[in-house]
Amino acid sequence: MKKIWVVLSSLLVLACAVSAFAGDGSFKRVKSQGALTIGLDDAFPPMGYRNDKGQLIGFDIDAAEEVGKRLGIKINWQPTAWDGVIHALNSKKFDCIWNGMTITEERKKEVAFTKPYKMDGQVAVVRFADKKHKKLADLKGAKVGVQKGSSAVEAVKKLPAAPAEVREYEDNPKALLDLESDRLDTVIIDDATGRDFIAKRPGKFRILPGNITKEPFGVAFRKEDVELREAVQKTLDKMVKDGTMAKISKKWFGEDITNPKKWK
Repeated sequence: MKKIWVVLSSLLVLACAVSAFAGDGSFKRVKSQGALTIGLDDAFPPMGYRNDKGQLIGFDIDAAEEVGKRLGIKINWQPTAWDGVIHALNSKKFDCIWNGMTITEERKKEVAFTKPYKMDGQVAVVRFADKKHKKLADLKGAKVGVQKGSSAVEAVKKLPAAPAEVREYEDNPKALLDLESDRLDTVIIDDATGRDFIAKRPGKFRILPGNITKEPFGVAFRKEDVELREAVQKTLDKMVKDGTMAKISKKWFGEDITNPKKWK
């Protein structure tokens, strides 16, 4: 009886070892499909948005396409509403979310992130000619616009003084249109996105001094897709090491913002 138990125990250990070696099959699945489908908000410049020809361009687009090239798989982009993007990922409508997604403790309960590839933060954008709001504390009693489901929703709560009203929009461009039309006092938005809008429309908007939050960006995967996440992470690590990420960063931001040493 003792010998049988020893044999059974050995077989159980072997089975566990084989199972661990076999992995979850997520990367193999994507490789066999020949494509990695990525969910994104396609109105989030400069991370991912459409140019005048309707083509997807941006920092995240270039980085993901390079990862796909190195892994030998095509990248399929799936635009989706941002406020339901995590639900869509876990419902298997795409394989990951790669679109300037802030890593938060709440989101980590639902998805598995890569290591941060960029440090960002929320800022307050006001009209260029606005003389009333000169600093974040001046937004007390203001009408604030944010994108639904974005980090800006929580960032509003960290303002030095409470606003009078917070309006949620489908995307940032719609919120900025209301700001320009004087229907809002400010729009809380990612620093990179806010600066991109300002650069494209000089004399229309400006950013109040100081970041409201500091937020790392990561690529989000379903928790069970460990092998797929690790394959993407290893490729990103190589791109940082060989200078590819720095090159992409300089194209979109004018400097290398992918170096963690500069995030402190």
